[in-house]
Amino acid sequence: MNDVADAAAASAARQTERLKLTEIFFSLQGEARDAGWPTVFVRLTGCPLRCTYCDTTYSFYGGQWWEIDAILTEVARHGARHVCVTGGEPLAQKRCLQLLEKLCDAGYAVSLETSGALDIAGVDPRVSRVLDVKTPGSGEEARNLWSNLPLLTAHDQVKFVICSREDFDWAKQILAQHRLHEVCDVLFSPSAGQVEARALADWIIEEKLPVRFQMQLHKILWGEEPGR
Repeated sequence: MNDVADAAAASAARQTERLKLTEIFFSLQGEARDAGWPTVFVRLTGCPLRCTYCDTTYSFYGGQWWEIDAILTEVARHGARHVCVTGGEPLAQKRCLQLLEKLCDAGYAVSLETSGALDIAGVDPRVSRVLDVKTPGSGEEARNLWSNLPLLTAHDQVKFVICSREDFDWAKQILAQHRLHEVCDVLFSPSAGQVEARALADWIIEEKLPVRFQMQLHKILWGEEPGR
């Protein structure tokens, strides 16, 4: 009887160390500070936001349950130093914090792509948090958790996806109000199909903004192909 109880307890413990994943794949990092580095991507399933420009809607539903140790085994199989935990919104699954800690303990350079709508305080400080600030054009401006901004460090990054000139002017105001460029790297990206990349680049130059212009390298190389 004790053996049965022990087995049940062990099974329950394993259940608490699982995450629902949409995919794990190996590619080049297409965005942010580590753009161009061979990277293992761990894409968690689910997101409470519905941004107008989202290009990973396939991660909203479905997915498969993985034990965290199995995730680490699969990451190790690719032999890369860089690991990006993304989604969806990875922080919507509480055990994401455990995964991030274990990846750091294993010696990886870990980044987290998060919407900025959920609290980042519990994220391991070794992780580079790539935090979105949702512009009005995203349709999710009201979901910005402004209390995240004072938590940022030089190890982190802030990203604005620009959907219009109005978004650009709004982002410029937020940048100045919170002096984000004095804290960490700030990234401005054009929303595909809404703002031409050259137009955004010109606006940044004209306004002399202390931000980094970026485009999605993976889309230039592989288009909308999933797992890239």
